[in-house]
Amino acid sequence: MSVELPFAPVDAVIRRNAGDLRVSRGATAELARRIQTRGARLAADAAEDASADGRKTLMAADFDLGRVPDKDSLELPIAPVDRIARLEVDDRYRVAMDARVALATLLESFADDVAAAAATLARHADRRTVKAEDVATYFELGQYFE
Repeated sequence: MSVELPFAPVDAVIRRNAGDLRVSRGATAELARRIQTRGARLAADAAEDASADGRKTLMAADFDLGRVPDKDSLELPIAPVDRIARLEVDDRYRVAMDARVALATLLESFADDVAAAAATLARHADRRTVKAEDVATYFELGQYFE
C-alpha cells in the first residue's frame, strides 16, 4: 500500500511539535504511514456505522467529532485524506465533504499526539533529531493503539 499523504504537510505537523529538534525524513515517512493506517481504519468503522443506518454516504457524524472545523484551518490536505478514507471502504460508499474534513481533523490531532510524543522520546534519548524509531517506539510502548 503506497502512502497517499504528501510529506510536506506531515512534516509541518511533526515540526510544530518538535520545537527546536530536527526531524528526519524517516520520521516524517513513518508518521505519514501511521496516519494513513489510522485513517483507513477510522473510515472503515464509519462505513459500518453508515451501513447500520442504511446509508451509502459517510458523514461527519460517523466520525464522532463534535464540531467540524473549517478545512482551511487544517494542515493535512483534504484530497489525500479522501483517498485514505477509501482504502478499506467498498467503492459503493461516498464520502461527504464534511466527513473528509472531520477525518482530516481527527488525523491531524492524532499526528500531533504522536509527533509530540516522538519529540519527547528523542529528547529522552539525548538526541537533537526526531527519527522514525521515535515514532515507532511510541506505538511499541502501547501509548496508542492503531
